[in-house]
Amino acid sequence: MTASKRVVHVISHTHWDREWYMPYEAHHVKLIETMDTLLDTFEADPDFRSFYLDGQTIILDDYLQVYPEKRDQIQKLCDEGKLSLGPWYILQDEFLTSSEANVRNLQIGHRDAAKFGPISKLGYFPDSFGNMGQAAQLLRQAGIDTAVFGRGVKATGFNNRVEDSSGLESPFSELIWQAPDGSSVLGILFANWYNNGMEIPVDPQKAKPYWEHRLARAMHYASTSQLLLMNGCDHQPIQTNLSEALRVARELFPDFEFVHSSFDDYIKAVQSEQPPSLSLTRGELRGQQTDGWYSLVNTASARVYIKQLNQRNQTLLEKVAEPISAIAHQLGKPYPHGLFQYAWKTLMQNHPHDSICGCSVDEVYHEMQTRFAKSMEVGKALTNESAKFISTKMNTSHFAAFGESAAPFVVFNTSGYEGSSVLTVEIEWSHRFFDQSENPVAVAELVKERTHADGYLVNADGDRIAFTVQDLGVRFGYELPNDKFRQPYMARALSITFETGTLPSMGYSSFAWIPSKNESKPANDTRESLLAGKATLENRHLRLTVEEDGSYVVYDKHSRQLFLDLGHYENVGDIGNEYIFKQPAGDLPITTKGSKAEIRVVEDTPYRAAIEIVHCLSIPARADDLLAEEVRTMVEFRQRKAGRSDLLAPLVIVTRVSLEREGKGVHVHARIENQSMDHRLRVLLPSDILATTHFADSIFEVAERQNVPSKEWENPSNCQHMQAFIDVHADQRGLTVAGKGLNEYEVLQDGRNTIALTLLRAVGELGDWGVFHTPDAQCLGANEAEWMIIPYGDEADRFHAYREAYRFPIPLTAIGTGLHDGELAAAHDFLKWNGDQLAFSSLKINEARGDSMARWYNMAGSETRLAVQPNAASHAYVSTIMEDAGSELINDTVQVEGYKIVTIGLPAASE
Repeated sequence: MTASKRVVHVISHTHWDREWYMPYEAHHVKLIETMDTLLDTFEADPDFRSFYLDGQTIILDDYLQVYPEKRDQIQKLCDEGKLSLGPWYILQDEFLTSSEANVRNLQIGHRDAAKFGPISKLGYFPDSFGNMGQAAQLLRQAGIDTAVFGRGVKATGFNNRVEDSSGLESPFSELIWQAPDGSSVLGILFANWYNNGMEIPVDPQKAKPYWEHRLARAMHYASTSQLLLMNGCDHQPIQTNLSEALRVARELFPDFEFVHSSFDDYIKAVQSEQPPSLSLTRGELRGQQTDGWYSLVNTASARVYIKQLNQRNQTLLEKVAEPISAIAHQLGKPYPHGLFQYAWKTLMQNHPHDSICGCSVDEVYHEMQTRFAKSMEVGKALTNESAKFISTKMNTSHFAAFGESAAPFVVFNTSGYEGSSVLTVEIEWSHRFFDQSENPVAVAELVKERTHADGYLVNADGDRIAFTVQDLGVRFGYELPNDKFRQPYMARALSITFETGTLPSMGYSSFAWIPSKNESKPANDTRESLLAGKATLENRHLRLTVEEDGSYVVYDKHSRQLFLDLGHYENVGDIGNEYIFKQPAGDLPITTKGSKAEIRVVEDTPYRAAIEIVHCLSIPARADDLLAEEVRTMVEFRQRKAGRSDLLAPLVIVTRVSLEREGKGVHVHARIENQSMDHRLRVLLPSDILATTHFADSIFEVAERQNVPSKEWENPSNCQHMQAFIDVHADQRGLTVAGKGLNEYEVLQDGRNTIALTLLRAVGELGDWGVFHTPDAQCLGANEAEWMIIPYGDEADRFHAYREAYRFPIPLTAIGTGLHDGELAAAHDFLKWNGDQLAFSSLKINEARGDSMARWYNMAGSETRLAVQPNAASHAYVSTIMEDAGSELINDTVQVEGYKIVTIGLPAASE
């Protein structure tokens, strides 16, 4: 520690949750007042030097939406270095937003901040509910070398040094934070939170004890003579008399230098004195060295329906709309950058931690559902337009050999992984357009008379394939041409279900419905059924048997491993809140184990078979009456004595387990009719694998986590976050469980390493600092959940299982087309790649250069090779998450170091 005069950096800020304990517009009004006061303060006080706008550019979007005429005033403050903007668009929850959403957040934040001047190059995570392990790598690729954060690791101070830090603790507020690939940044922990300098007194009698306490606390953790005091808090009004308060402080404490500072100045000062031996903290910061009560991980299961909408929205934009629009761009269609910016911004307005985490008042989620719907409508429209454009470039003329009434359609796979799926697609044929002079009823009757639902299905090679068809009758539709008025029509519509066969990893295959009065069944629909018994499904990879209590046994034929007792449901009480799960004392789980279930076969086709399982549990209808009183009087959740009510209500769970002919995993869908409050429902999946760690899909990594928490952990629950999947493996046995918008799991210490996946958590209050009732968070009524069980054998099979898990939630895109010539073959792959242990992440178009940008990441610690086969006329290069130009690849290959995120630029062929 240097002996020089200590410098107190007072940084003015406000942490702005756009919506939380009030709806967005109520907070919006307060934001306008706060920003007005800030601008007035800058105008009136020349000594008010700087203000940090919470690291998120959306604050200015929200303000300028109301006062666009104040843009020049804000620009002037940015030019003078008084306002600092970026690097994010919003302050997201890192674990509940996808890898690509975290990147788009940085990209859009940088883009918007750059319009005003220099971008704040600070990784700002003031209130994230845990921090992603790859943060340092992402920040470094964005040109950021410092991060500040408020959670996930605890500083222990000079008098409590930790010699064995276990990689998660630091004696100081400053530390080195390292990503799994070895990238590192200077990490600064808000050891005294981000409000340790708020509301500084001007009265000397009040100021003296104020400063004595805060200076002592700051010195307790600081590794340098530079002390950080954050002058602000959540929705904190501007301290308009700050200059006077600092003048008083200088008089009272002449041995300290008080500066109204900025993060840029503070970090430069810390770096100039940075000790050579700061603690090294690796990977995720999830509060694992605490008592476990305030990690806030259970926000991952608050309002599961919101997480499911988010997963669908993110997947639509990054895994469907962007790649299919990039393909269309390669073929000559302009890429809709502006609309993607709008769709992503609308989605990311749902990504602040108090929003996506489900820990706000009910009105917030009404507006969030509207935002999801708006963003997804844009994504669907962009997908449809691009798919149509590509389909016009295809040669479908070979289907004319089956007759001029053949109805071709195209199925796109944009997951980045080859694979086969069962798909239901609606097609239309025999379109009859009409105008206002014609009677629509007569037109519909005409189409009905000349069409029928009989026929067969062929693939791109002209081979007949198995299908089932449902006649949707004659229906109305319309087209919106670019060169004339809308065109209404009537057409025969069919719903066809079939297995696609192996689709290209980033491309399409074509099919055609062949109307035929003489043949209503395919020639090969007599293949062996996947139903191998009254309650057994079997293909060449797996065998599944449903037991009398509705649980199921899965046998993996390749590894010869048997998995027992899968699929029991567990229900317990929850007297916590949206942030934290708390099971009542003495509460015993209610499970389906040993109960009688209704079991019946609901599908038996050549390509898929399914069994439906119906459970009806009697569970308490709510918590007992004491909980309402404890909530009203703000009894801290750990001190609550409430239990579950004696009044019972039915909990009906209808589960469908299905196996596809080429499927390598078991698909499970559950429909949950919830009539109870204050409880949690999980599905239990015993792995029976002897392992001390497990692996969870996270942000650009498959994170290895301990099954048993640290010795400091007191919370009986040890739930964790996941993105796409959770995996337990050892030796020759592995079990991966993938989910769609299911973000919370726990590996139980029950001797079987059971994976417990949370499907529903019902609570009635927000929690935190006040009493905010949230009846919608009880999730009454119909709820749904989907997951996939993927067993496998040795280490070599593990990454194949992960790819199946990544592919699981990504929908295929189908579009009808006509009979025509074209430059593209009946099936085509636009981005061929290979690389062991690599995960594909995204394909989009760079706005500045028009290059295709494709991204992968290494799921393992060992180096591997990525080989890309783009258009032969292009010259691929290595880029960053910010899509900078980089060095050209040799032979279109690149070595990818362990846990590295790699972005490849693919210039347009014309270049």
